[in-house]
Amino acid sequence: GLAFDTNYQLNAEDALAVAESRTIVFVDATGEGGGPFSFRELKPQKEIAFSTHAMSPESVLALADELYGEKPPAWMLAIRGQAWEPNETPTPAALSHLAAALDFLRAWLRGM
Repeated sequence: GLAFDTNYQLNAEDALAVAESRTIVFVDATGEGGGPFSFRELKPQKEIAFSTHAMSPESVLALADELYGEKPPAWMLAIRGQAWEPNETPTPAALSHLAAALDFLRAWLRGM
């Protein structure tokens, strides 16, 4: 089955959920790219950081491997956004990008 989790930012505690999963898809908004979304495979990558309260998906994957010996396949679905103010209403373009990303993800999941 599918499981969903929402976080403002990734942190060290997320490594356990990653380790217990068969496949991971991280989803985030981005201001980069020309298309409505991008989808790429992720690999574990250790990072030296000041805090474990704002970790990259790659560093959470590396921590799951280090602590639990688990390296599930993982991807990043980055959906292009346009407005970044708190409580900002999504623009019509952002909603269109979200719809395209969800259509892609549904098809990708059916193919697994």
